[in-house]
Amino acid sequence: MEGMTMDRTLTITIDQDWRAFLADAGRRAKQGLAAGGYQGERLNFESPAAFFGQLTELRWNIVREMLGAGQVGIRELARRLGRDVRRVHGDTKALVDLGLLEKADDGSVICPFADIHIDMHLTQNFPAAA
Repeated sequence: MEGMTMDRTLTITIDQDWRAFLADAGRRAKQGLAAGGYQGERLNFESPAAFFGQLTELRWNIVREMLGAGQVGIRELARRLGRDVRRVHGDTKALVDLGLLEKADDGSVICPFADIHIDMHLTQNFPAAA
């Protein structure tokens, strides 16, 4: 993991139509293979509630701290954030499970992304009741 270039990008989307999301991911992968270039990575949530349930303010603080920080141990991360080590460990585990952080063999973590973009659109699905 050390020496890894951090030019990866992540787009986080909210789309309850997971089938359409998967179809779009397949199309993007084919285009990437045909073009021979990196197309970025995507993480989708089915609803704003799912998004905010997984990516709490405290977890976002971890991601923000880790962007560009290189490999950081959990104790050091907790010290930087002024938080309890056990709680930071739990939050980093959740972020690793989501793919926002990666874990090294020695237990430290790294954010492999140089850019994280959140693509959230709010639209009116149904007309207001009269």
